[in-house]
Amino acid sequence: MPFGESFDRVVAAASLGAEWAWRELYRETAPSVARYVRARGANDPDDAVGEVFCKVVRSFGSFSGDERAFRTWVLTIARNQLIDDARRRARRPEQPADPDHLALAGPMGDAEDDAFSNLATERVRETLAVLTAEQRDVMLLRVIGRLTIDEVAEVVGRRPGAVKMLQSRAIASIRSRISDGSVTL
Repeated sequence: MPFGESFDRVVAAASLGAEWAWRELYRETAPSVARYVRARGANDPDDAVGEVFCKVVRSFGSFSGDERAFRTWVLTIARNQLIDDARRRARRPEQPADPDHLALAGPMGDAEDDAFSNLATERVRETLAVLTAEQRDVMLLRVIGRLTIDEVAEVVGRRPGAVKMLQSRAIASIRSRISDGSVTL
């Protein structure tokens, strides 16, 4: 995050309810949260990001630390939100969408752009599908969340050595799938 020396000032202002400070915290962290929840397959990534930041606001008083600690804390909340959502869906399966409601969803974007975006997203999902859930989490937090090994360990509740091993195995698995042609990039 590019707050630099102003991070403490932004956090102090957010603690006092300054709207500009909350906008700044959101602006600097929401993109990585959105990429993370999207890559983890959230049903509604925008809604998931909103839920994460509602929880950030509600529990902000418990946060203490620097910029890196803030990013780690927010991504921990995002991960826990995804886990809670998955449990909720398992207990209460969703009903298929009514086609009439889909027609009311509004205009679509450029078909070619949407197709390329969907193709890229599908390739990433295929690549991540060769990993275990733990490996996938580690890789997403490292690559998308830009967290260090120690920060990922904190988010997933594992030791740094275990995170390094999960990352190493994930990379080896992806590499072997790419080299044998079962996953294309």
